[in-house]
Amino acid sequence: MKVSKEHYVLRTPLEGPWPIGLRLLVMASGCFWGSEKGIWRLPGGGIHSTAVGYAGGFTPNPTYEEVGSGLTGSTEAVLVVYEPTKISAVDILRWFWESHDPTQGMGQGNDRGTMYRSALYYFDDDQRRLFEASKAAYNEALATAGKGWGAITTEIWAATDYDEVFYYAEDYHQQYLAKPGSRPYCSAQPLQVSLPPYSEWAPADFSEEVLEEHRPKLPEAFWTEYAPTPHCVIRAPHSPIEWPTEL
Repeated sequence: MKVSKEHYVLRTPLEGPWPIGLRLLVMASGCFWGSEKGIWRLPGGGIHSTAVGYAGGFTPNPTYEEVGSGLTGSTEAVLVVYEPTKISAVDILRWFWESHDPTQGMGQGNDRGTMYRSALYYFDDDQRRLFEASKAAYNEALATAGKGWGAITTEIWAATDYDEVFYYAEDYHQQYLAKPGSRPYCSAQPLQVSLPPYSEWAPADFSEEVLEEHRPKLPEAFWTEYAPTPHCVIRAPHSPIEWPTEL
């Protein structure tokens, strides 16, 4: 799929190859328009680029219409390219879990169908373990709060399970909500329940070095002010959130 060379908001490349040291994460949390905007707005300069596309399917390079048919197996997904010294995978995961209702099965809000299911795709074993551990922690937090439709239905898959885990969506979908004339739409259903602190759910057999590597960079004060709420990405500016780096 042909897409623009440059991210509409961040003005960074939309496609690789990526600079050495950057990492990838692919997430699906319903309609990808709002999911992408929430991620590119995270502060601190750690989000190098984002793109929307179709993940976890068995049809190569599908179109929006093909994905919508439910016959490709794909999710609407967001590719996140991040600098781990500036933002942690745990920060991104916290936004992922808190920005939608991961208990809704084949849909999110008004959007129903297999393309809108919740999913995470990992690129290394650390990501897998963080995904699984955070899912268990958030499942317990939702149950304690009495929120959601039941147990979390989020799928967790290895990127290597697919010939290509992520295919870019059509260019008009890229950074859609930031473009003139876009329809201000987001079906995400955040439950306003916090992911428990990293120290409570981090994999117990992580070494001290690995624990520190993945420790969140965004402070709790950030989440107090900017934790996802219904329709927050529609109301928010398009540029990244400004937050004091020394905090």
